[in-house]
Amino acid sequence: MADAKPAVSFIGLGAMGFGMATHLLKQGYTVTGFDVWAPTLERFKAAGGLTASSPAEAVADKQFCVCMVATPQQAQSVLIDGPDAAITKLPQGAVVLLSSTVPCEYVQSLQKQLESLGRSDILLVDSPVSGGVARAADGTLSIMAGMSDAALEKARPLLAELADPKKLYIVEGGIGAGSNMKMVHQVLAAVQILAASESLGFADQLGLDLAKAQSTVLASDAWNWMFEHRTPRMLTEYKPIASAINIIMKDTSIITAEGRRSGFPTLLTSTAEQVYFTGIGRGFGPDDDSSLIRLYTEGKGKVGPVKGLAASEEQKLALVVDLLKGITLCAAAEALAFAKAVGLDLEQVFELCINAAGGSRLLEKAGPEIIKAFKEGTVKKGWSTTKGGLGLKEIGDKLQAAVEEAQRLKAPLFLGTQALSVIKLALGSGGDGLAAGAVVKLIVPILGGAFPVGVAGQKKPSNDGTIAAPHQPLKEKVIPDDAQQFSPISNAATLQNAIV
Repeated sequence: MADAKPAVSFIGLGAMGFGMATHLLKQGYTVTGFDVWAPTLERFKAAGGLTASSPAEAVADKQFCVCMVATPQQAQSVLIDGPDAAITKLPQGAVVLLSSTVPCEYVQSLQKQLESLGRSDILLVDSPVSGGVARAADGTLSIMAGMSDAALEKARPLLAELADPKKLYIVEGGIGAGSNMKMVHQVLAAVQILAASESLGFADQLGLDLAKAQSTVLASDAWNWMFEHRTPRMLTEYKPIASAINIIMKDTSIITAEGRRSGFPTLLTSTAEQVYFTGIGRGFGPDDDSSLIRLYTEGKGKVGPVKGLAASEEQKLALVVDLLKGITLCAAAEALAFAKAVGLDLEQVFELCINAAGGSRLLEKAGPEIIKAFKEGTVKKGWSTTKGGLGLKEIGDKLQAAVEEAQRLKAPLFLGTQALSVIKLALGSGGDGLAAGAVVKLIVPILGGAFPVGVAGQKKPSNDGTIAAPHQPLKEKVIPDDAQQFSPISNAATLQNAIV
């Protein structure tokens, strides 16, 4: 007779959490859920789950807890210092999977808090996820997990239940490494979510049929996962609401705050963040992130007489494709450079991102040459394109044509203009023969030619195989002041989980 599956508590039954928790129910687990939104608890009960009125009640007598709330503030409340926090009832040796997207520093501080509170017996797993609601519900998420060897031994079966067998990534570096991996992935996610709105908004300004523009992009080298999954909702008035602007904006704040702290230039992510701020300032925060196309289309017909040069549908479609190619190339370079900066394994990062929501055709094509250049130490110098390979000048010239056409139409291209500046600067310091991936060389001089070691206090294996101390000391309790602050956990609307 097979061993009975352990009881699991699940804190946070938002869009992602509900799918993950109900998947565990289908796999034969007894799951007790907690959420501040009463209708969600009723829905979970109807699906076969048990419910609790507090985090403490949910975790009592259960060796496994999954926490899937939206922000570090909420995680801190439900786990440590809120009313009836989980720590008061977690049994000896319990495993806590923190699957929320939070800063590396926060999850490391959480480990320190557990130790200082006399609960070093609790095995913390830093395990953010990616993949969307459908994959959460069928147990095929991408999971990036950093933890101790003891935690891995105990948590692996539960992680395997939630992840695609090929997409469970055990990230070296212990607590914080999983969150760093998710942060790098979200560089691609955040830029490409907005790029979907920017490119289809540009198509609208050009007078194109949006469905035709969508299908053209999907069949081209401009393809990316976010475009494929966001644009259908742009064509149906942003319904259903699957991932709120507030969520991806929170993730960009994690990225840019860490960039400022460590001296890493988040060139495209910072631009995207400013557009997200503009959207929430207009009241769009709770809306689906595909609705940001409104920022690109609302001025059409209101800016006076305008006339572009592109005459044929074919020319206009090419401009849309070329805009998106330039943006996704620069996003790929930014993500891989950031991964290098925080000490992640670039090949593991590439494998994760190309098979998750951050995937793009340009990452697939340029990523391997960027990784090779980092290994060989040729990033700062740059490298030339090979016969038949992607050339940076060609991509830059075509992106420039799109930007110039948008200027004639007085159509905003926030990411496109920034990507063009990045490409121009790289070409200016490396010549016209650079390969497309060599755009990453721009970031190295900005960083002084070398990447910082141990960014965000990431622990790395020492030569003897033990875990070395973080490069920078951590405060006891770290919740970045410049990360987006949400209402307390009692506000049910903020308990929605990231979709990307």
